[in-house]
Amino acid sequence: MFTKAQELLASYFGYSSFRRGQDETIKNVLDGKDTVCIMPTGGGKSICYQIPALVFEGTTLVISPLISLMKDQVDTLVQNGISATYINSSISITEANQRIQLAKQGHYKLLYVAPERLDSMEFVDQLIDMKIPMIAIDEAHCISQWGHDFRPSYLHIHRILDYLPEKPLVLALTATATPQVREDICNTLGINQENTIMTTFERENLSFSVIKGQDRNAYLADYIRQNQKESGIIYAATRKVVDQLYEDLMKAGVSVSKYHAGMSDTDRNEQQELFLRDEVSVMVATSAFGMGIDKSNIRYVIHYQLPKNMESYYQEAGRAGRDGLDSACILLYSSQDVQVQRFLIDQSTGESRFSNELEKLQNMTDYCHTEQCLQSFILQYFGEEPKEDCGRCGNCTDDRESIDVTRESQMVLSCMIRTNQRFGKQMIAQVLTGSKNKKVIEFNFHTLPTYGLLSNRSVKEVSEFIEFLISDELIAVEHGTYPTLKVTEKGKEVLLGKENVLRKERVETRQIVQDHPLFEVLREVRKEIAQGEGVPPFVIFSDQTLKDMCAKMPQSDSELLTVKGIGEHKLVKYGSHFLQAVQHFIKDNPNYAETVKTEVVTERKKSGKASANSHLETYEMYKQGIDLDEIAKERGLSRQTIENHLIRSFEDGMEIDWNSFVPAEYESLIETAVQNAEGGLKSIKEQLPNEVSYFMIRAYLQFRK
Repeated sequence: MFTKAQELLASYFGYSSFRRGQDETIKNVLDGKDTVCIMPTGGGKSICYQIPALVFEGTTLVISPLISLMKDQVDTLVQNGISATYINSSISITEANQRIQLAKQGHYKLLYVAPERLDSMEFVDQLIDMKIPMIAIDEAHCISQWGHDFRPSYLHIHRILDYLPEKPLVLALTATATPQVREDICNTLGINQENTIMTTFERENLSFSVIKGQDRNAYLADYIRQNQKESGIIYAATRKVVDQLYEDLMKAGVSVSKYHAGMSDTDRNEQQELFLRDEVSVMVATSAFGMGIDKSNIRYVIHYQLPKNMESYYQEAGRAGRDGLDSACILLYSSQDVQVQRFLIDQSTGESRFSNELEKLQNMTDYCHTEQCLQSFILQYFGEEPKEDCGRCGNCTDDRESIDVTRESQMVLSCMIRTNQRFGKQMIAQVLTGSKNKKVIEFNFHTLPTYGLLSNRSVKEVSEFIEFLISDELIAVEHGTYPTLKVTEKGKEVLLGKENVLRKERVETRQIVQDHPLFEVLREVRKEIAQGEGVPPFVIFSDQTLKDMCAKMPQSDSELLTVKGIGEHKLVKYGSHFLQAVQHFIKDNPNYAETVKTEVVTERKKSGKASANSHLETYEMYKQGIDLDEIAKERGLSRQTIENHLIRSFEDGMEIDWNSFVPAEYESLIETAVQNAEGGLKSIKEQLPNEVSYFMIRAYLQFRK
């Protein structure tokens, strides 16, 4: 049956092999095992149930809380020639009943429903007359009361399992689940924990960064200007901030939409459609936007304010780069955002979850102040131990000079000790800056030796410095009615002068990707077709498919089928439009086109077929002796991504001449740094000149073995 699944993948979706985790999940399901699949956003979870749905007889039921996702996925499936539909509150009762009758007749391979439908026994009764081989539960973390988006209706799923005459297979899927939530999902659905398939939470095409101490509005305006051709989402915590940002960006001439719960359904849907159809490039929204948005070509996600927890952040940030291309996830941090989120937690959280939510908020704050690899921080939060630093996040690529802040750290820690470790950061910051606040005087803290030691700084600056010390684990936070600060064992070592504290201090905006000149032409063709069919452009072809088309420049139907994401159905439907565009481009750019074409033909002769995975395509080009910068240029990827491809190829057993990537003059320097390093790659990098990249270090470590 798995061979059949592979054939269906190629025929309907245009891919010759499954991604990591997809194959294992699909094999499990085809073997009749109830399964939990945990895969990051953009990892391809939907394929894990869509392919088995095509293999099985009957209609697979997909439970999803996301109305917009249902529509996007059904649109995409229908474009691929697969019969699918959805039933939710966006359609009339008459239309819903018609779709139910068609489902009973076996007309659909997939039927999407919202979990709230399961609250109705009338609806559940209708399912008895359907042949349902499998139930796929999307966003399965909603089952757990410890999940960040608990939905009581999810607890009724077991009602279907017990009620249907033949128990269907169960596949539960989520992108964000801590170990506690994973256990809850298995227990609630009665799934053996051994049948949990978890790929790495790492997204190799995303670069994470945190921007602190800068004018957020100026940074935002500059970033959007640098990336004006790209689609991006800007998240804010409140409706008021969304409205203000929307007005500011409109005045600056940015094509922008907005989305929040205070808008009417009509306005929200209209604004969302403008963004999905690439008629505007930027969406400013609260967290109400994006759940289930299947737009694959979002190049950046910027959080203008701090999210309430890591689960929400990673899910929202993960909406960038779902097509696998390089994308950025940026968090603009301000300490006042912590108070905004604490207020929102106070207003919306029951007593039983209050301390848990505060702890999650503290983890989010720690993320903003850590100087370790940001991707590693995220992986550790979700219970995964990273093999090494990612080498691409804001912290890993930060070549700013480290400043010794041991003395300032000792001042803060000493002040905490002298105030008996009974206060929060605001009081400590006020004492250190010499504030004449009523409480400071009342407690006689103005008589302490530490009073006014940091009077050259503002309370805000000292508060942010304290947050850095918290993230560096020199200070612990005890949550109660009021959070209080405690000196940790590591902090005591600093106080005693046994350890030093280093901190880096400003970040420039950059352009995410440099596009192939043919890319804009193909994008216009895609947009024109999408407008004619009334669907978003990414439903026609993803950006990744267009990029691969740029690299391969197909001139026939058979060549077009080698492009990732083009199956037989879409070839027949759209092939001629894109072939015509490529042919016109080649005619107008003969020299450019011939160079690329020669390299691609050479690659095909060597491989005999289209490469199965992106990293293998890179490896084939590397084996031909093509320079890494040239590979990056031709493939429309960053040099860093190409380097990561080689590392992954090596892990898959391919041969790499690592020695060629390390200039001889740096070998002894790197060796010395390796011997003196106290941690991972980052501690090695900090001892070396800026021109020695993480990739050079990795290469050296490989040929040194």
